[in-house]
Amino acid sequence: MKNIGQNRRDFLKAAGAAAGLVFMPRLAFGRRKAASKPNIMVIMSDEHNAGVIGSYGNDIVRTANLDGLSRRGVTFESCYCNSPLCVPSRLSFTSGKYISRVGAWSNNCWLSNADCPSLPRIMNAAGYESVLCGKMHYDRTRRYGFIEIGGNMNNSRKTGKGGRRKAGDLAPKAGMSERFGNFHTGDQSSILTHDRKVTAGTVEFLNNRKAGDKPFFLFVGYLAPHFPLIVPEKYWEPYKGKVPMPKIPEGHLEAQPRNYKHLRIGFKVEDAPDDIVRKGRELYYGLTQWLDDEIGKVLKALGNSEAADNTVVIYTTDHGENMGEHGLWWKNCMYEHASRVPLIVSWPSRWKGGQRRTQACSLVDVVQTIAELGGAEVPGDWDGDSMVRWLDNTNSDWKDLAVSEYYAHNIASGFAMIRMGKYKYVYHTAADENHPAERELYDLESDPGEFTNLAGQAKYKRQVGAMHSALVNELGEEPDKTEQRCRADYARGYLRSDSKNMKKKKRA
Repeated sequence: MKNIGQNRRDFLKAAGAAAGLVFMPRLAFGRRKAASKPNIMVIMSDEHNAGVIGSYGNDIVRTANLDGLSRRGVTFESCYCNSPLCVPSRLSFTSGKYISRVGAWSNNCWLSNADCPSLPRIMNAAGYESVLCGKMHYDRTRRYGFIEIGGNMNNSRKTGKGGRRKAGDLAPKAGMSERFGNFHTGDQSSILTHDRKVTAGTVEFLNNRKAGDKPFFLFVGYLAPHFPLIVPEKYWEPYKGKVPMPKIPEGHLEAQPRNYKHLRIGFKVEDAPDDIVRKGRELYYGLTQWLDDEIGKVLKALGNSEAADNTVVIYTTDHGENMGEHGLWWKNCMYEHASRVPLIVSWPSRWKGGQRRTQACSLVDVVQTIAELGGAEVPGDWDGDSMVRWLDNTNSDWKDLAVSEYYAHNIASGFAMIRMGKYKYVYHTAADENHPAERELYDLESDPGEFTNLAGQAKYKRQVGAMHSALVNELGEEPDKTEQRCRADYARGYLRSDSKNMKKKKRA
């Protein structure tokens, strides 16, 4: 389905030359076998806006532990999730492929083959013990090669069903999202309870690990700072009246693509009162600080363990949070607040701390990096490129490219994004015969707020064409065709062996 190797590299060179883009071609980065296999611990939070971390330039939020990890590691300023939604993002990370290539369309999906090659399975084959503590949003019947510790935290039941909003139906809904009712302080919530268990399970695992044990690939899955935005009072106090409100220029909401208008209506977040927006943003900061404290407990346990000196620590999240920016809450879009994610990689015995990388990458690149660090064999059809050489040398060639896709709920049609150099391009597929495709193009250097869509300007026609071609080449398919496959999959759903229909057939 994809063009691999020299054809792709030649294509990207040509596309860059045609559009005057400054970016490195996609390279087949070679692997280098490490002298000894390091332990690898991935800490993945849920819905963490990359702009709400001290080490990413935020001087209000208190994230001492993540800031310390950044000082000991390499911080990536332009990393993107491969889908701004929980399950698709995590299934992409598990499978090493873009969501459109594995049918990971929505939160109601699984990987089509329960026994497919996966990141934990290739790490197991390389001599690792792949361990999951916390949420990966998997179906209750699937773990894809992980051993689960800390309790069963993946109990959902996927049906594969989904749909689309009617493109022309932009009538506002009465009332506001019930989620706004969960913007308050408190010592208990589903998020806090879950994440305390994750910390306890992870700390116990690290405390019991011995230097002579098999190397581990440990995935720590937190839910914070995902809504509900409930956090103990002491975590809200530092942010009262200190978090700035979103800046939304006049006319911006009206000029947005159709899908983003649908997101506001579908999630019932239109015209949220200022007091709710302000409190939600402050509580989000507080919940982020609470998460940082939990991560600090894990990092302390690692530091006191026999595995400390030979463990790579990777911090990231599955997607961001809009926090009212662009009139949106939650994720589900391609603005930086939702699609850009924090990424910090720390292994002081190999990489000097305090380094930064500014070029674009994505979570499938992180998958390839983990595989190379562990000496694992990666299937030839996986996406992404290992960043080990780039970690070793800041001047090493890097492609400066990232792709993300969204084909889930509360939209009229699916859409895909490519970031290349300073530009971000988003293609919204045609919703029906009366609602054609829409495009976005932003110059993130001159317009970091993404308020000026350049796609309709004649002087950027060549740029749009080159980036669209690069997007199609990277994904191996036109997004309009992907949208039709997605709709067909949604209509079909899954025929589960544990479904009611199957049980009736067996009784008959």
